[in-house]
Amino acid sequence: MPTWGEILVELNATAPANGGRPDFDGVRRKYLRQLNQLTHRDVIVYYADWMRGPRPNTSIDLGDMQGMMEVFHGLTGPNLDLFIHSPGGSGEAARSIVQYLRTKFDDIRVFVPLAAMSAATMIALAGDRIVMGKHSQLGPIDPQLVWPKTQLLAPMGSIKDQFERAKAEIKKDPDAIGAWIPILESYAPALLIECERAEKLSKGLVKEWLAAYMFKALTATNRAAAEKKAGDAAEFFASYKQHSSHGVGIYRDEARKHGIVIDDLETDATLQDAVLSIHHAELLSLGGTVKIIENHLGKTFAIQIAAMQVQLAPQPQPAPQSPPAPPPAP
Repeated sequence: MPTWGEILVELNATAPANGGRPDFDGVRRKYLRQLNQLTHRDVIVYYADWMRGPRPNTSIDLGDMQGMMEVFHGLTGPNLDLFIHSPGGSGEAARSIVQYLRTKFDDIRVFVPLAAMSAATMIALAGDRIVMGKHSQLGPIDPQLVWPKTQLLAPMGSIKDQFERAKAEIKKDPDAIGAWIPILESYAPALLIECERAEKLSKGLVKEWLAAYMFKALTATNRAAAEKKAGDAAEFFASYKQHSSHGVGIYRDEARKHGIVIDDLETDATLQDAVLSIHHAELLSLGGTVKIIENHLGKTFAIQIAAMQVQLAPQPQPAPQSPPAPPPAP
């Protein structure tokens, strides 16, 4: 199995023939084609450069739909291997992406080679199954709010709990209102309603997707049981109280306890080699590029940090064939 370092050596070896720059696109596409040839399934990757600190345009947003539209072109379906490496982002955007994926593909296998967090976890839970290694992780899906004064993320569930705590303490001791006024004044109009709606959206979508796809066999025989199972799983992933942090990892054994269908990446050595080769090649391609969405046919939608430019790499076309030689004269 090529390691991260071995893929880097391979990339550097391509530089002399590529104008002195490693052929990132060529190496990635080689491994994407190899996976497709191994599994005979379409392949889409969604990779963001988010593990080296805050960077713009790494979150899942509605603009990613343009990338998905670009890489959908030419895919035949109905089976898809979806790679995702993302910190998450908008739940509404995740909903749009999942709905779009499901217009094309009947069976979606989601690979999480390292980490798919928050809204990326929501997308993973919309697959028919997830493939994870021992080191791979999902994350909680409880919605977060950027607090205007501090720009820090706060769980929307904790905002609601804080308000209820304020009501209880003021009811018990009216003089406590003086300590609570500065905090309560920071609550924008309709803030609590928006928190409730965001929580309902994330849990509701995951429950719906689990019942429709991952738990579809149970849904076909016992819909009530499937919806109960899906609802319990959604509650687990959405509970900010059950997880110490929004960034805490949820590993495969813990996810399985809640019914999530997960295949161990290490079970098939050949598949593992193919998957991790793609993973290393994608990560090494990030840097000046903060997000890559691409398919195994060579179509790439990339967002570069320099001036936040979008780069489109068209699907490579086969070389023209020479016409056959005319038959010899009789």
